Amino acid sequence: MVTMRAHLSSEAAVIPDFDLQTYCDRIGYAGDRSATVETFYAIHRHHAQTIPFENLNPLLGWPVPLDIASLQRKLVHDRRGGYCYEQNFLFRAALEAIGFEVTGLAARVVYMGDDVVLPRTHMLLRIDLDGQAYIADVGFGGLTLTAPLLLQPDVEQSTPHEPFRLIRDGAEFIEQGKLGDSWKSLYRFTLDRQYFADYEMANYYVSCFPKSRFVNALIAARTMPDRRYALLNNELKIHHRNGDTERYVFKSAKEIRDLLQGPIGINLPDTPDLDTKLLQVLDSGTVVDGNPKLDGPVRHGPI
Repeated sequence: MVTMRAHLSSEAAVIPDFDLQTYCDRIGYAGDRSATVETFYAIHRHHAQTIPFENLNPLLGWPVPLDIASLQRKLVHDRRGGYCYEQNFLFRAALEAIGFEVTGLAARVVYMGDDVVLPRTHMLLRIDLDGQAYIADVGFGGLTLTAPLLLQPDVEQSTPHEPFRLIRDGAEFIEQGKLGDSWKSLYRFTLDRQYFADYEMANYYVSCFPKSRFVNALIAARTMPDRRYALLNNELKIHHRNGDTERYVFKSAKEIRDLLQGPIGINLPDTPDLDTKLLQVLDSGTVVDGNPKLDGPVRHGPI
């Protein structure tokens, strides 16, 4: 077992041993483990296409611990998923175990439009390697990066999925994804280093604040080599790499369970509270008869 004693750039107490072998087994990575650009890109892609995005813990009223032992237990051993802090802290631990230089950053999500100002509660990473700076992020749900981006503004950068780019706006960068022929702004960030205490406070807010989206809605996503699954409450969108989009609306808790356990790939927690929450999701989700909220043809599950 390859282990580490990571420092998180002095932003947290020393982390217990990290099991790099089990992590690599979880994401299906069997390649080189030296701190090279090729290894960096490969591990980023494997993580993003294996470990699903999900918010079941805050939805169920459960805590979201960020210590590495809890993250390994949940995302690796229990084969669950997580949201940005869980995903990117786990990914960071793996990178640092290999020998990469990693800095934590924070972003303000703007995909709802610049007129809606949200708190700076998204986590992403900066990696400095061979004289180049990169941005990495395996925790942005239905549009998460599947490859790192060079920290270079105004350059369209290809990934295994959509093209992305970074736009400079004063002291901030804006990450944008190209959807069809249009660029969509996703989040704004600066290069200010973030510490564990910063993430711990933001994590508590998004997982416990009564009005937090993560407390009130079911959000899950999974990126596959040829498509992306994105679930919000009982509404599923499947975005294919060829540009096609399928839309489904589910009418039962079983249909949502089957989706979460099947295509999205979550080993669901064994608790009766989950079905109670899924029924609440159906009540608050997309209207399926008479007034659907989706544009275009809508199919009713299962998929």
